[in-house]
Formats: sequence, structure tokens, C-alpha cells
Amino acid sequence: MIALATGLALRDGRVLLVASRYANQPQPLWNLPGGRRLPGELLAETVEREVLEETGLRARVEELAYLSESFDGDRCFLNATFVIAVQGREDPAPRRGDHAIAAAWVPLEEIAEYVSVSVVREPLLAFLRGELSRRYAGYHEAGITIEWPDEPA
Repeated sequence: MIALATGLALRDGRVLLVASRYANQPQPLWNLPGGRRLPGELLAETVEREVLEETGLRARVEELAYLSESFDGDRCFLNATFVIAVQGREDPAPRRGDHAIAAAWVPLEEIAEYVSVSVVREPLLAFLRGELSRRYAGYHEAGITIEWPDEPA
């Protein structure tokens, strides 16, 4: 199982999103800031580290928003999405050398236009609408394969 953590930051009717480039994807993918847990790292620590790396903003975890899981073949991904508060400049900026290439505050009504991966988009939109009653979303098929920069091809 691969453990992931993402952060949901809301500000003035906008959500913080990050565009990341992956070797096996033709276009950058937009998502909440976050990523894979490092060995010995708690998921709350993961999201705070990843938000800083991908946006330059300091994050503080406030609460667990929801869990989502999906399968890409035999690999299971478990993602914890946390509601976070962020501090820092108004314009987020990814750290040089990271796979994140852009960060932006996106109006709530435009999220579906940015986030193309359904296993990311659907639970996020359901949570924001207050329709994710169990705070859980599960998918037998992720519908996408991501190759991270530090993974062998």
C-alpha cells in the first residue's frame, strides 16, 4: 500500500491546487498539494511538508476531511485529505526542482475544469458540497497510472 496525504486549503471561495508533471503523463495534472509519505512520517507531517515543497506556504493540519483509496493494478493507494490552514504570501510558488510546476488559488466553481483525474476530483467535489457522508471514497480502478520522478520506469 502506498500512503498519500493531501491538504485542502480554502481561502475566499478558492481552493489551493498544484499542477505536477509526471514522465508518463502528456499534460501536467492538477491536484490538491500533497504526496507520498516518507518512512517514519505521520500523514499530518507528510501534508505539511508537501504543501511547503509544492507551494512555498506553511500548512497547519486542522482536521481530517476524508479518506480515499484506489487500485492501480496490484498497487493500493490510500490518501488522507486534511483540511489545512496556510500561512505565507498570497501567490503560492513551487520549489525549484520539484515535480510541481504551478500552484494557484482556484475558484470553487472551476475545480472540475482543473482536476481531470476522477478519483481525485469526485471525492473532493462531494466533500465540498457536503455529500461525502462517510468521509470515505473507494475505487477498484484508479483509471490512471502515475510514475513519480524517483521511481524506476
